Amino acid sequence: MKLKFRIIGAACVLLAAGGAIFYAMSGQNIQDEAPIFTAGGKTTVKLWYTDEALTDYLTGKAVEYNNMANDTRVEIELASALEYLENIGKASVEGDDFPDVFITTNDTLEKAYLAGLATEISRQDVLSDETYGYSDAALNAVSYKGKYIAYPYYFETSSLLYNKTYLSDYVKESLQAEIDAKEGEEAQAEIDAGNIDTDEGTEVVAEEETTSEPNEAAGESAISEEELDAAINAELPDTIEDILVFADDYNAPEAVESVFKWDVSDIFCNYFFVGNYLNMGGAAGDDISQIDVYNDNTINCMSFYQQLNQFFAIDEDEVSYDKVIQDFIDGKTVFTVAMSDAVAKIEQAKAEGNCSFDYGVTVMPGLNSTYSTRTMSVTDCLVVNGYSEHPQEADDFACFLATEGTDAMYNMSGKMLAHSKVNYANESLNSFVSVYANSVPLPKMIATSNFWVQLEIAFSNIWDGANVNDTLKSLSESVKLQIGGEAVEEERLADPTVIITDTE
Repeated sequence: MKLKFRIIGAACVLLAAGGAIFYAMSGQNIQDEAPIFTAGGKTTVKLWYTDEALTDYLTGKAVEYNNMANDTRVEIELASALEYLENIGKASVEGDDFPDVFITTNDTLEKAYLAGLATEISRQDVLSDETYGYSDAALNAVSYKGKYIAYPYYFETSSLLYNKTYLSDYVKESLQAEIDAKEGEEAQAEIDAGNIDTDEGTEVVAEEETTSEPNEAAGESAISEEELDAAINAELPDTIEDILVFADDYNAPEAVESVFKWDVSDIFCNYFFVGNYLNMGGAAGDDISQIDVYNDNTINCMSFYQQLNQFFAIDEDEVSYDKVIQDFIDGKTVFTVAMSDAVAKIEQAKAEGNCSFDYGVTVMPGLNSTYSTRTMSVTDCLVVNGYSEHPQEADDFACFLATEGTDAMYNMSGKMLAHSKVNYANESLNSFVSVYANSVPLPKMIATSNFWVQLEIAFSNIWDGANVNDTLKSLSESVKLQIGGEAVEEERLADPTVIITDTE
């Protein structure tokens, strides 16, 4: 699954200018309350969205809201994702069947705001309310120049998915080997003490000791569930280097083709390698003065990434996210990088009898003891249209949707709410909530909108053996040229020093 970016650029600036001209001619301020159109004595609020998976859920929420004791009637409309913001802007300026609230990804918020399509939300109190527990990632996603201009609605991020059945079997074998070794040492001690007649192969014991209960059969030493779970958790990797050590020691079943495999062609699955050290626009992704792509840390992290190619020979021309997840379902891999949508795919396969493995999700491991990681996230937001003729009613409905308190949205649409107080029945989903809280939201800056395409190309070239230092230096110079309009010559930094530890 590739991360898609809607690039609008100059078109949005033209929309903003068009909106200003429209309202200047009408003599009305963009935030003024216009006469309210009603249906059945109620104010009509229209919501646009682009993901068909939301239809059943949003229909239900609209009915629920319409039945509440309020003066608002909600209508929802599934719109085309093609030129989505442009169409909203055009309809809004022309006053022709436009949405009062719309759902869009957080990376488009600067575009929407500059076009007059986003405005500061009124119920900012819910964002700091512990009832919902919005993380910094969620708040940064909807923050622009110090203002909250949308409600965080649902999110997507990636983390480490593992085959729990394989780890359980591995741990059982390891624990049993330890038990057998200990019993062997104890038996040898008995021999050395003269308690066992090695010639006859019998044990010399006092008569009264022969009445005790028989021991368990050889090889069936009990391992409690608590011991097993603790051992599995202890085996989960803290670093990617731990996965390499595991791979070297693991006696893999015949079905396993790779211990660790992920989609190296997708920036969403790769970003964690540099996520903790690459800065695009500061925490909120809206500050053009904070651009730091080329530094010692990113150089060493990308060198680490390149070296993994010799351990996990993944062909970027052949790999895809869907295939990686299917391979995991089929038991061909032990670890992979996956998004939260993988949970539903696995559960469906299990329900259909096409997956016999247990699985789990854990935080993304660091690279090694020196370099940590952070994943990327995208947050879909509820935006109150700045052109709405009844902004308060629109804001109230957006807030109503954002503060859903159950897992109904996930059960009906597969989307995970951006606040952290939903108790999902599947523990793997709760793990994604924790990972999202520490993630890096997609930046909002129009000037760097194509950076992610360039970064994905840089990852691809580095995976294939390109010089890490030269590639990142060129990438940094390119993005700064794009921002400032003038060529920049970066001072060349030291070549990478990180070397993956030999696991043999």
